[in-house]
Amino acid sequence: MLPQLRPLLASAILMVVLWSCGQKEQQKPTQPQEIPVTVMDVNTQTATYQDQYPGTVIALNEVELRPQVSGFISGVHFKDGARVKKGQLLYSIDAQLYAANYDQAVAALHVQEANLARAQKDADRYHALAENDAVATQLVDNAEAALEVARKQTEAAKANIKAVQTNVRYTKVVAPFSGTIGISQVKPGSPVTAGQTLLNTVSTDSQLAVDFNVDQKEIYRFTQLIQDNKAADSTFTLAFGKQVYPYPGKIALLDRAVDSQTGTIKVRLTFPNPANTLRAGMTGNVLVRSDTNNNAVVIPNKAVTEQLGEFFVYVIADSSKVSQRRIETGRVIGSNIIVEEGLNKGDKIVVEGVQNLKEGSKVSIQANKASNLAKTK
Repeated sequence: MLPQLRPLLASAILMVVLWSCGQKEQQKPTQPQEIPVTVMDVNTQTATYQDQYPGTVIALNEVELRPQVSGFISGVHFKDGARVKKGQLLYSIDAQLYAANYDQAVAALHVQEANLARAQKDADRYHALAENDAVATQLVDNAEAALEVARKQTEAAKANIKAVQTNVRYTKVVAPFSGTIGISQVKPGSPVTAGQTLLNTVSTDSQLAVDFNVDQKEIYRFTQLIQDNKAADSTFTLAFGKQVYPYPGKIALLDRAVDSQTGTIKVRLTFPNPANTLRAGMTGNVLVRSDTNNNAVVIPNKAVTEQLGEFFVYVIADSSKVSQRRIETGRVIGSNIIVEEGLNKGDKIVVEGVQNLKEGSKVSIQANKASNLAKTK
């Protein structure tokens, strides 16, 4: 071998040796890296939450006031928006024409009563003559017919007086029940037409109702609430934005039938209104408290992952490895969620570090300094 080739050969041998060592180093198996996670023990508890439904405040009794006789308004006897009592005088309609009609009807009755008296005397006289065969039978019959006509005319005159008296009474419009009256639609001197002109509206105010719709699947639930709700408690509350009405409601009834187009049924609650702060027509949210049994599984929402519309959690298996388990989720309660199926009491699930995991990942469990489960309300 030529002396000048010896350094090159040595360098080549050295490179081969180094490459072989590197290959052996790469062929050594690597240990999987443990992923730090925080876990919690699955437990059962009672979960309390509130279902929310849009509702409308309505009056339990509301009446549009319309006149029953035509004429001109002669007086308005209340203040707009005031509270009125049953039987209180609200409107007066000019009664001069109806009073004159009454006087005329009374006079007509007197005339008919006089005619009746005369017909009675004629009939009596003809009957006396007929007993002695001193008058024709036809004259007696005519006298009886005239007497009957006079009786009917007298009865008609009396009925007319009652009708005219009713019209006179209808010139006074009174409150049909105690409640709040609205803004008057007419002023003194305004012409009104019987049965057509709207005068005002009166509605009850001491207790108001709230109507809302629920899905037909909830009929059984609300039927049970009707049977159980013997007094107003915190089951039903009413909220207007962030402001909650201070008095709880009581369920009154379910509507007669389900709406076939929407598949919903109307529920009615009643609320006391001592401060008159509820007004018909207001809209708000009905909050219905629900309590699960004490076997509800509640976990933090952050422990749940979603894949193609299905929900999963990572469960700690043997050798500190995780296994992905599909679950059926229920109601969301704040930062937590109810698990309907898939988890049992005593399971260990990952609540932090979920995003770094896959099936079979090896984990190292870290101390959980904070509470695993938020308060479920």
